[in-house]
Amino acid sequence: MSLIPISDSNPTRRFPIVTVALIVANIFVFFFVEPGFGESGRAQLYFFDNAPVPCQLPGDCPAGVRVGPGTVAQIPDRNLVSFLSASIFSTFLHAGFLHIIGNMLFLWIFGNNVEDFVGRVRYLLFYLAGGIAATLAHVFTHLDSFVPGVGASGAVAAVMGAYLLLYPRAKVNVLVPIFILFTVVRLSAWVVLFLWFGYQFFLAAQELAGPIGVAWAAHAGGFVFGLIAILLLGGRPQRPRQIWQPQWRY
Repeated sequence: MSLIPISDSNPTRRFPIVTVALIVANIFVFFFVEPGFGESGRAQLYFFDNAPVPCQLPGDCPAGVRVGPGTVAQIPDRNLVSFLSASIFSTFLHAGFLHIIGNMLFLWIFGNNVEDFVGRVRYLLFYLAGGIAATLAHVFTHLDSFVPGVGASGAVAAVMGAYLLLYPRAKVNVLVPIFILFTVVRLSAWVVLFLWFGYQFFLAAQELAGPIGVAWAAHAGGFVFGLIAILLLGGRPQRPRQIWQPQWRY
């Protein structure tokens, strides 16, 4: 999508400690746990060992997958519990710098307000459940895939779905490309998020005809999960909080 959210005008009542902790955890794993910043052959082997692979759920994976010259990744067997735990861990894994930068930017913009509404503990559970739901959405549309699923995109999409329901009228600042330049435009959150979801849904539908490299179904599935889950948690449209500006008198 050519609209890139960079901030919103919707201040929170308290510091979003869980959102910040999730961002720090993702950055820590990317730099100090993943080998090769998610882009090397060693990273691919690490993903196969630690991330969910769709074909593991029906138990129909190949014996190995070639990930480079002379390098073959083994796909471990997983039961349902280990598959779900791998799904949670995979939300902290990223396949490159742009992958993690985009996810953490979106998490910061939209996550702080959702955390502010639902509370810290419920928000953490919501986020992790969103990651699992997104993984399952991808898996059930690609049961024969033997590509590991990594990234916080599905969990972040769940946060975005919740934000859409809670703050549809909040203003979001987005970068819009004009030829080779960018300009900043303020749009209502419902416009930005509807466009984003429509784009993900369109690509997810295309992906059903053949893999195109990104787990678009996970994005769309996470977003729908976020909408439903926030409704079940009592979420209703809220009035965006205003940024206080002092009125100076002379």
